[in-house]
Amino acid sequence: MQRLYGERTEYKGEHLLESTAPADPFLLFDAWLADAFIAKERGVLPEPTAMVIATCVDDQPSTRTVLLKSVSDEGFTFFTNYNSRKGSELSRNRNVALLFGWYPVHRQVRAEGTAELVPRAESEAYFASRPRESQLAAWASEQSSTLASLDELSNAYAAAERRFQGVSVPCPEHWGGYRVIPTMIEFWQGQPSRLHDRLLYRRAGLTWNRSRLAP
Repeated sequence: MQRLYGERTEYKGEHLLESTAPADPFLLFDAWLADAFIAKERGVLPEPTAMVIATCVDDQPSTRTVLLKSVSDEGFTFFTNYNSRKGSELSRNRNVALLFGWYPVHRQVRAEGTAELVPRAESEAYFASRPRESQLAAWASEQSSTLASLDELSNAYAAAERRFQGVSVPCPEHWGGYRVIPTMIEFWQGQPSRLHDRLLYRRAGLTWNRSRLAP
């Protein structure tokens, strides 16, 4: 057994206070996301938009990291293969949880809510903005399926290149976006002595209730 009892980091940061936190959690999220991009520019935080999404089917949770592609007061949007494991699970249970782990700046954001399909036009618009190589990969990869070898994937990619040679790559019908509509968002700011700040926002109709949680 490898014991990690002595492995710890002393967290620090400006206090997260009710008196200065906005009533709208998305305004606070936007500010923290901007800080995360500043940390990226400083070489501290490599993937500001990375978020872990948790799904649950038949009492078995599963998690994976995806990239946030847009955020608004409607929710958090990401894109994926609808036939992937996450897509299959979301078709059966739309309840999800998200985690933004901005650990180098001693922050994290959690959210819980439901995932809804975005309009097809939105998926196609985002797909058109992707690099061509990523577009071809969306056609080549049967995401989450078992591969016999790496060659199988390479051959599928080559076939996609031939299929769409000289023409634009269309958005596959099995590929598109989800928007996670949160019912709660929690902001965590690390503090010394493990006395961390935690502000919880819960949706109440068209507004949000805010409370402080013990660390």
